Amino acid sequence: MEWMSLLSTEKLVSEEMEPDVFLQYPINEFEKDYNKIVSSAAFRRLQDKTQVFPLDKSDFIRTRLTHSIEVSTIARQLGIMISKNTTKYKPEDINGVEAEKIASVLLCAGLLHDLGNPPFGHFGETVIGDWFKDGLKSIQYKGRDLRSWLTPQMIADLENFEGNAQALRILLKAKYNSEINLSFAVIGTLVKYPTNSLSFEKDAQDIKKHKLGYFLAEEDEFKHISKVIGTLSQEEIRRHPLTFMLEAADDIAYATADLEDAFKKRLFTLDDFINYFKKSIDHTKIKEHASPEYYSNILIEDLCARRKKEKDSSAFKGWLNYTRRWLMYVSVYRFSYKYKDIISGSYCGDLFDETNHSLTIRILKDAMKEFAYNTPSILKLELSAQTILSFLLDNFVHAVLYYDYQDKANQYVPSKADKKYISIFSDNYKQDYEKAKTGDEAFDLYLRLLMVTDYISGMTDSYARSLYRELSGIE
Repeated sequence: MEWMSLLSTEKLVSEEMEPDVFLQYPINEFEKDYNKIVSSAAFRRLQDKTQVFPLDKSDFIRTRLTHSIEVSTIARQLGIMISKNTTKYKPEDINGVEAEKIASVLLCAGLLHDLGNPPFGHFGETVIGDWFKDGLKSIQYKGRDLRSWLTPQMIADLENFEGNAQALRILLKAKYNSEINLSFAVIGTLVKYPTNSLSFEKDAQDIKKHKLGYFLAEEDEFKHISKVIGTLSQEEIRRHPLTFMLEAADDIAYATADLEDAFKKRLFTLDDFINYFKKSIDHTKIKEHASPEYYSNILIEDLCARRKKEKDSSAFKGWLNYTRRWLMYVSVYRFSYKYKDIISGSYCGDLFDETNHSLTIRILKDAMKEFAYNTPSILKLELSAQTILSFLLDNFVHAVLYYDYQDKANQYVPSKADKKYISIFSDNYKQDYEKAKTGDEAFDLYLRLLMVTDYISGMTDSYARSLYRELSGIE
């Protein structure tokens, strides 16, 4: 792979030329992309979507929006650190111009990485996928269950609904609606898992196969983009090199920030955390690497020293910032050290593998499982999500089955209730479907089902809850 292609500014839709006078004060294409993202409705909706904890009346709990801003900031900083690398591992083919573009691409991709997540956090993804595992068998279309109409990949797309693939789907709709018409370099960086729904394996050795990254509906366009940016090798799509830094930024942000939120919500004390951290250290897995000799056990000693000088809240916040900096350091070290493998597309791990803090990041992530994920507030959120999203899917999937289907015998037509549900859909979703449909009955049925997941995944937590209450007669 080569940076000239990897940093392609080609877009799905050509844009009008700017006046020549604007060149007197130039900004690169990726900075223009950034402006489009922050101005978009899809990005603004993240302010009312759950990160981990149910949306709180207090202002310190993170939402998807604040999380995305943090990821964007860390990702950009990682890009800058790569270009200002003073070690012997500095990539020689990254010059000053490319360094500026790399930081801008990562800034954009960080804002976008959760764009396709449905309401109620990651559990919302699970609810949608699980609903289709039953719904495709139990719901009939023209006398046959839905599953019998769809191809294996269509079925796998729906039964393994994934916010990452939904984010790509939102961006590729620029061909219909140019609100977020972004450069191919940004789109390529965003796709953490360039794998379809028939090929992903959660436990695969190659990290890019852990989840699906695109739906069948976007496969041809994504392959075209991959060809332009140089990540397509025969029929295999390799990860964009910057995707590794985007993923590291996401891991760093949620492993530290979510813990800070959990601590502020008093889900654990500092003593609880220190004891858990020390107990989790496996000294047999601590090995000396090329980066400085600073390991997880030394890091926790730093926290113990801090609390002797400061209040627990200040000590923990300061320590998390310090830890975040170390995680950024080892990520950039690993990227530099493994650069040849990354740029060739042969690197299969993440940027914490075989670093001094591979253990640290795992302990931080596991601490959330230990202290937060089974708390009443999160369990209530998940139960609420199950009820709300299942209700919406039940009604909207039935409503779209015969939407725009021309039945001369008048045997298969939307009911009066179906028509009312369809009228609730935003016009842009229906317009996108009209432009995408092919005339192939099975594929168009699949597109109508995606129209439902588009609509529901685009909802904020508050809107989904409010719509459920209105349609179920509670309000």
